[in-house]
Amino acid sequence: MPSSYAIGSHFENLIKQKIESGRYSSASEVVRDALRLFEEHEELRATQIKNLRQQLQDGRKSGAGIPAEKNINRLEAKYSKLTSET
Repeated sequence: MPSSYAIGSHFENLIKQKIESGRYSSASEVVRDALRLFEEHEELRATQIKNLRQQLQDGRKSGAGIPAEKNINRLEAKYSKLTSET
C-alpha cells in the first residue's frame, strides 16, 4: 500500500539527482536503499551501545581504579631510572 510523506525539497532534489544519475530507476528504489542503510546504522548503533554498557559493567566489576597521580608517579620514577642508567 503506497504511502505519502513530506520530506522537504533537499531530499526531493537528492532523490531526483540519484534517479538522473542512473543509479536508481525510481524514487521508491532510492527511499528503500536509504531506509536499508538507516536500518543498518541503527542496528550498528544499538550494538555499540550494548557493547559500551557491557564495558561499563565490566569496569565496575573490576574494582576500584588506580588514582592517576599514583600512575604518573610510578611512570615518572620508571622513566627517570631508565634515563639515568644510560
